[in-house]
Amino acid sequence: MSEARSGGLSLLRDLPPAGFEEHFLTLLERPGLRIERIVSDGQVSPPGFWYEQAEDEWVLLLQGTAELEYRDDTRIMLTAGDSLLIPAGCAHRVAQTASRTVWLALFFPPA
Repeated sequence: MSEARSGGLSLLRDLPPAGFEEHFLTLLERPGLRIERIVSDGQVSPPGFWYEQAEDEWVLLLQGTAELEYRDDTRIMLTAGDSLLIPAGCAHRVAQTASRTVWLALFFPPA
């Protein structure tokens, strides 16, 4: 939707209404690159579920707070302005998000 939108998009305004699920919006997709805005409202990964993707993922928390957990029980707390690189194949899950948490996520091939 958004790359065809000539008027631009504010990443922090006109957020989708809070609901049961997170909202994902692809902002740009090119070969080897995908940029998404993710809006969370208290959602967490289901028990026992782990993301383990083939791409590297770099996230920047624009608003709110979130906590990520790795399979080795390491936990990382993120607040607005924090960024993190999650390497491809690294098992991780979302352990906590605050209401109206907004992420910018970039997905790209591992080095």
